[in-house]
Amino acid sequence: MKASKPLPGGVWSATPTPLTADRRFDENSVPRLVAHHLRLGVQGLMLAGTCGEGPWLRADDKAALVRAVVAASAGRLRVAVQVTDNSAARVLANIEQAAEWGAEIAVVDAPWFFLNGTPARKLAHYREIVRASVLPVGFYDRGKHSPNALPEELLPELLAEPGIVMVKDSSQSEMRRDLYLAAMKARPGLVVLDGDEFNCVDYLRAGYSGLLLGGGIFNGGIAGRIIAAVRAGDLAGAAQLQARMNDLMLRVYGGPKIECWLTGLKELLVRMGVFSTHANHLDYPLTAECAAQIAAALDGSDGLGYRADLLP
Repeated sequence: MKASKPLPGGVWSATPTPLTADRRFDENSVPRLVAHHLRLGVQGLMLAGTCGEGPWLRADDKAALVRAVVAASAGRLRVAVQVTDNSAARVLANIEQAAEWGAEIAVVDAPWFFLNGTPARKLAHYREIVRASVLPVGFYDRGKHSPNALPEELLPELLAEPGIVMVKDSSQSEMRRDLYLAAMKARPGLVVLDGDEFNCVDYLRAGYSGLLLGGGIFNGGIAGRIIAAVRAGDLAGAAQLQARMNDLMLRVYGGPKIECWLTGLKELLVRMGVFSTHANHLDYPLTAECAAQIAAALDGSDGLGYRADLLP
């Protein structure tokens, strides 16, 4: 396994992937994507996750994405790649490719299809990957949101594996949170990041290393201020910032039902000059109300000052 430099906490971004109008990878947007993340104070990127449309990207587009981001970041951002697949053999092959492309961390979620998914076999699946991986591994935990999640009682055994250097916890489970906190105490170098961007404060108060957010490409600046407030003991200020970030996200994502999710996010990035199109493989709508709220946030006509958060 390749050695990894110690990972930072702070804000990480599970970044969306820029696409052309015909849904091919848009390499021209990558320098702007990297520069904007750096302006927001983001520490690292996770490429080809759910927000990055990894399960739907063409294989050659995924390869081009990773290579382009690695080149553009030039070591200024840590680069992780989602490598999830349906067998350990396929995941390990994906990790070898990611290493060739220049990624430094391989992020593994539960398989999308997993027959004979007994608890013991789930643990064996991850152990085989972690022990044979040529890259340090990040464990992505969606808990109840995944039909094939690793049971709580087996998490401590997996987290004891030295090849796991990072966790993205999107489980929204207090029990799993406590297990991650215990693992951090047992392994001080383990970086555990909260993936629930609507509830960052509770996880940071508990002791998480930072945040890994699907909206990090636009809310990373506010998220960094939430981290600073929690670490300074200003919990009231952190709660106010969380409420502000939640309101901004709902404006971008299309309201409480998140009906415009990825299209709204990419439309915001187009209007910010980061992406060239809002094209995506998931075909979320862009409602007139969502488009109007995005425009108002950027031109300042909503009177809420979001422009300074989006374009620091």
